[in-house]
Parts: sequence; C-alpha cells; structure tokens
Amino acid sequence: MNIAIIPARGGSKRVPRKNIRDFLGRPILAYSIEAALQAGCFDEVIVSTDDPDIAALARAHGAEVPFLRSAATSDDHATTADVLVEVLQEYAQRARSFELACCIYPTAPFVTAVDLREGAARLQADESLAGLLPVTRFSYPIQRALRVVEGRLSMMQPEHLETRSQDLEPAFHDAGQFYWLRVSQFLQTRSLMASPTAAMVLPEWRVQDIDDEDDWCLAELKFRMAQERG
Repeated sequence: MNIAIIPARGGSKRVPRKNIRDFLGRPILAYSIEAALQAGCFDEVIVSTDDPDIAALARAHGAEVPFLRSAATSDDHATTADVLVEVLQEYAQRARSFELACCIYPTAPFVTAVDLREGAARLQADESLAGLLPVTRFSYPIQRALRVVEGRLSMMQPEHLETRSQDLEPAFHDAGQFYWLRVSQFLQTRSLMASPTAAMVLPEWRVQDIDDEDDWCLAELKFRMAQERG
C-alpha cells in the first residue's frame, strides 16, 4: 500500500498563506492534490496541516485530512521528516501500514501524475532503493561559484578559474517537488535521502522553488510556458 502525504501548515512568513494562495486561478495546494489523485498509485492521499482553513480546502479538492497536525510539528523548527514520521506513526496506531510513502510539497504546481507513477514504479522494481527524488541540473557550474566579502570577489574554488565549463562535472539540486520513500527504511533513518536514493532528472523549466515573491512570479511564468509547450 502507498500513501501520499502533503505537508501544508498554516504559518508562512516569507509568503503569507503560501500553501493556499491563488496560483494562476487555483489554490496552489490544489495542484499537488490533483496530481496525486490522478497518479492512481496511492491508497491514501492526505494533507497534514494544523490549519482548519487548509484542511477544508484540502477536503474540497479530494484529499483526506484524517487528523490535524500536532503543535510539535507545526512550528518553524519542525522538519519535513518530523511531519512524515508523525503521520506514519498515527496510521500505525490505527493498524494501517504502508510500503511506500510519497511526500509531495504543497507549493509544487509542476509535479505531474506521470512523474509520481514513474517514481513508484522504479521503487517497486528495485527493492534495494530507499527512495527517489526529482532533481535538476544547476544552470551554471558550481565549481566556479564566487563569494563576496566586504564588496570584493573571490572564487570558492580558484583552481577552476581557467577550467572550461564543458570540462566540469555537472551538479544537480533537489527540485523541491516530492520524495518517494520506502517506509520501513525511512522510519529507521528519518532521512529524505537515505542511501541508496535514485534520481529523476527534470528540465530546469519544470522546476522552481518558491520562497519569496520573486520566486512566485518566476513560477507563474514558467508554468505558463510549460502549458504552452504541452
């Protein structure tokens, strides 16, 4: 059995009410719920929240909210792993267990049912995997990153000052969309990227972290472009 867990607490300082803010005509949370429901690979699709308004919106879009999040997992110091453990332990107390869990972020309008199904299939085909997450390539070589100290520049890795970009190893970062996890291993490690974790590489135009207003604008621009590309 598989479960989709969408963590969406009420507090958000940088973008107020971010998890239910309108994103191109719909609450942004609705995109994650819809992708999970359309994927057809989950026995449960739930939203973990401490906020009654978010709970009501989640239920209106087809997700379950079987219980509200505790105070311990609702503050700024609680991690995503803390939230997932709480949900899985609550289900265990109700005599419900799952083989795979997928944490889907509530501000991930680019997540697709196709990607979610592919992630499930890859974990089911390879039982050695602890998890899977989507990543995207850095658009600029991180080996040539710069630091600014008192207005002056220096290279973090000066040995690469003259290295051609095409000769540097590509680097990737978390796409910030979802994490597929093998539940038995996750409950032992409490890590979202325990070894071995598989990668699903996404194009940069399908990835946008949303932490501030500029990010929100970029996400809407990219999403419109993605829709035009089909």
